[in-house]
Amino acid sequence: MMVAFPIAFLTSLVATDLAWVLTGDGFWLRLSLWLVGSGAVMGAAAGVAGALELLMIPGVRRRGVSWSHFVAAVMLISVAFINWFLRLAGNEALIVPWALSLTVLGALLVALAGWLGGSLVFDHRIGVVDDDGD
Repeated sequence: MMVAFPIAFLTSLVATDLAWVLTGDGFWLRLSLWLVGSGAVMGAAAGVAGALELLMIPGVRRRGVSWSHFVAAVMLISVAFINWFLRLAGNEALIVPWALSLTVLGALLVALAGWLGGSLVFDHRIGVVDDDGD
């Protein structure tokens, strides 16, 4: 459940960045700053929990897709923090093309990490408790 907000924030960032580019309204720029900052910090918290799970549970460690998911997630969090730090400078000239490019890259990494995470849950049954219904 820890990943829901970072996913929502970092994917919504695409829409708010495009809204700023199209309208020039500073509201969208401020909203993007909050979305990327919140997504980066909450994503880092989820990343710590995921890294602990990866390192402490042997069944997770043995699957190659776990390591691929870990690498994609670390890349995503890194891109989110870089994107956030670019925006904190307050220089609107950095938004297009740099921050916008990082936003799109982040959305692609969200998709990749999400697909790999889904594979862990649905294909490899990681984190799934089998309930007999009794």
